[in-house]
Amino acid sequence: MKRKQRTEVLINGSPQLAAALANEIKGRYSVAVMEEPNHGLVMVKVRETAQKSLFYLGEVLVTECKVQIEGAVGIGIVKGDEPEKAYDLAVIDAAYAARLEETEAWTALLLSEGERLAAKRQDDHTSVLRTKVDFETMDID
Repeated sequence: MKRKQRTEVLINGSPQLAAALANEIKGRYSVAVMEEPNHGLVMVKVRETAQKSLFYLGEVLVTECKVQIEGAVGIGIVKGDEPEKAYDLAVIDAAYAARLEETEAWTALLLSEGERLAAKRQDDHTSVLRTKVDFETMDID
């Protein structure tokens, strides 16, 4: 599983999953905090569809954290004010970067959670499509 996909599942999935995985590592390894969870602002870039030009829509508040485990650095960034989640994401990222043996067992958990999120997204999409109105145009000669 790629880093981007893993992070998306951890952010959008069950909050208990990220906490459980991070606690597994915190209980077995020494976690050095390089940067405490702190707030920052990130510019949101959007592509305008008509002219295909980029512009900045505005800023979004993020919480970011950086840790080190066994010489490997992990970064956790999450939208909003969530210092615990940013820390947990950083610990999990560092565990993968350090190639710790615990991460091998996580793949099945993350894939299962990813499938649950995809099913939920499909259900939401289906419920929205039920409300869609079909407008037909008539040619009048």
